[in-house]
Amino acid sequence: MSDIRYGDWTPQTEVIAERIDATQARKLAATFDRPEDGIEDGAPLPAMYHWVYFLPRAPMSKIGTDGHPERGGFFPPVQLQRRMFAGARTKFLKPLLIGQEATRTGTITSLTEKEGKAGRMVLATAEYTIEQGDETCITDTHDIIYIAGGGQTPAPGPDSWTAPADGWHRTVHVDGVMLFRYSALIFNGHRIHFDREYTRDEEGYPGLVVTGPLTATLLAQFAADNAGRELAGFSFRGRAPLFDFAPFHLVGDADGDTAEVSARRSDGVTAMTATAEFAA
Repeated sequence: MSDIRYGDWTPQTEVIAERIDATQARKLAATFDRPEDGIEDGAPLPAMYHWVYFLPRAPMSKIGTDGHPERGGFFPPVQLQRRMFAGARTKFLKPLLIGQEATRTGTITSLTEKEGKAGRMVLATAEYTIEQGDETCITDTHDIIYIAGGGQTPAPGPDSWTAPADGWHRTVHVDGVMLFRYSALIFNGHRIHFDREYTRDEEGYPGLVVTGPLTATLLAQFAADNAGRELAGFSFRGRAPLFDFAPFHLVGDADGDTAEVSARRSDGVTAMTATAEFAA
């Protein structure tokens, strides 16, 4: 870690302690149109719900023009315009209990600069550990990618979707209201998720962009619901954007203790791929 630098910036350990509040989890369940039954003090937190806790609270005076906190601090001060949650690898080792204090410890473990199709890009990897009662409950590794802006991202092409004959399938539509509610719960002010004019004119997208963690959580729930099993791990990789004006499709199937699932646009483009691991 000591070899990681970005100008004068070097990684620092971030420690956030927080009570796992039932109300926050219930709001998330409502956002996903799922029942609140069982979301109460002493119960295990549903898988992937940990993303609505341990959130940095930047004051308004420290917010950049894109709605994110100003660059620097825990993440490096990369000045490339677009910042995206590109993927994550999560392990659920022990239930995180609602109503109790927990602590998340994180640090940047990798920082890579390279040239891609869109030009210069920087990939930052952050590793987090969530503990409760001196025991590790969740490990979470996030990949955050920064790329230059300036180009236009085309709208999805003509509808060419055909539902698979086998396996799991569900069609979903994440509209602007759902995007707004989810962004509020994860305290994410990134304007591409709610400000249509900024999204179009400044970052070149044809519509509001569906938040990567939102899509990942939908896929995780989709896998667990169809398999009828608890998650022991979940990893995903974002591949193409999804937008608020177009429904998309969740597909997948189980193979033993794992399932491969994906989110696919109606024009046939795969937007996200993921692997769910089930508890024995």
